[in-house]
Amino acid sequence: MTLNFNAKIIVDAKDKTRAIFDSVNTDNEFYPENPVKTNIKFDKKLEITVESNHLPHLRANLNSTLRLIQASYDTIESVKI
Repeated sequence: MTLNFNAKIIVDAKDKTRAIFDSVNTDNEFYPENPVKTNIKFDKKLEITVESNHLPHLRANLNSTLRLIQASYDTIESVKI
């Protein structure tokens, strides 16, 4: 029996959401060998769904994605004029 783990995250960073999506999705597109199925969509909010047969892989992917979102947001905020 194989267990399937999944998670869904919704991010609303107001006017910064599109820029964060562009940053996070680019990273996702250039990592096709990712063992975790990761889908990132943008429609006013950022929606990230992840799925894996291995819970540690899912957790690691979520941690990386959330840190990338935070780094993107912090970078945008740091150049505010």
